[in-house]
Amino acid sequence: MREKIKNAIGYTVQDLIKNGIKSSFTDKELKKLGIVIPEVEINAKDIKEIREKTKMSQSVFAKMLNVNSSSVKQWEQGKRNPSGSTKVLLELLRMNPDILNYRIEYYTNTR
Repeated sequence: MREKIKNAIGYTVQDLIKNGIKSSFTDKELKKLGIVIPEVEINAKDIKEIREKTKMSQSVFAKMLNVNSSSVKQWEQGKRNPSGSTKVLLELLRMNPDILNYRIEYYTNTR
């Protein structure tokens, strides 16, 4: 019975978090409920596929991510790995390639 209750609470908390409802649970409490936040797994091939899905060159992709273009090149070659927050952003781009399109602005020179 306790296991069923624990599972029900775990699913409820997971749904709350997924729906943007703030919680004050600690990582330890979430783990007790069976809720884990997995590490983002991303490799060089994934990064190139994500960039190609966005239909951007390495330099434009780098600007969108606010990183150096050599970083993107090194990620795609497997020479370096993106940092934690950049990996999360890449994961979001994998799920929704248009998510950063708001960063593109049309500039008109009105001199």
